[in-house]
Amino acid sequence: MSKALVATGRPIVFSLCEWGRSKPWTWAKAVGQLWRTTDDIQDCWECAKDKCGSLSVVDILDLQAPVAQFAGPDGWNDPDMLEVGNGGMTETEYRAHFTMWAMLAAPLIAGNDLRHMSEETKTILLNADVIAIDQDPLGKQATRIRDDGDQEVWARPLADGGEAVALLNRGKAPAKIKVSWSEALPKGGASTMTDLWTHKASPVQPEGYEATVPPHGVVAFRIHPAKR
Repeated sequence: MSKALVATGRPIVFSLCEWGRSKPWTWAKAVGQLWRTTDDIQDCWECAKDKCGSLSVVDILDLQAPVAQFAGPDGWNDPDMLEVGNGGMTETEYRAHFTMWAMLAAPLIAGNDLRHMSEETKTILLNADVIAIDQDPLGKQATRIRDDGDQEVWARPLADGGEAVALLNRGKAPAKIKVSWSEALPKGGASTMTDLWTHKASPVQPEGYEATVPPHGVVAFRIHPAKR
C-alpha cells in the first residue's frame, strides 16, 4: 500500500491501523505518516472496555506514555479520533480530552457531526492556542513527568524554546496540583506563561505554579522562553 501511494506521485497521508498490535511505533515511520497505537476509543472518560474492546479516554492516555519517544515530524502516534461533541462526556472532560491529545502531538481528527455542533463544541475544537501546541513544529510528544495517582503533570518542549504543561486531574473531586520549575521550566528560563483556555498571560513566579483543577479536568499553559 505504501509503495502504491508513493507511485501516484501525489502527496498522500498514509494512516496505518492495526490497533497497535505489532508495535507499529517501532517500524511504521518507514511506511506511513501516522499509526494507531491502541484499540478504538469510546466516548467516555473512564469506563470498562465494550464488547469490541474499545477503550476510555484515560485508558488510551495511559498507553501513550511509553511510546512518546517514537513520535516526531513525519511520523505520529495516533491514539484514535476525538470524541468531542458526541455527548458521552461533560464539557470539562472534552476540554481535557482535546488538551491531552494536543499534548500528545496526536492527529486532531474530529469524530463528531460537524454539521450540528453546539457553541461549546466549537469553542473546544477551534481553540487556536491548544491547536498551536499540537501543531508545534518540533513535534515532541508530551511525557508524564509526574504521576501522583489521580493527579498528573505532563510536559512537552516547544520549537521556540518554551514548554507546554498540563495539570491533569483524573479524580472525582477538585484537586490542587503544583508543578515546580525544576520539573518543567525551559533550560534558558522563562518570562511569562499563557493559559491555553483563558488565554490570559501572567509572569512566571519563581516558586512554580499551582492550580485547583476540576474533577476530570485540566489546567494547561504555555511557558514562553526568557527573552535574550
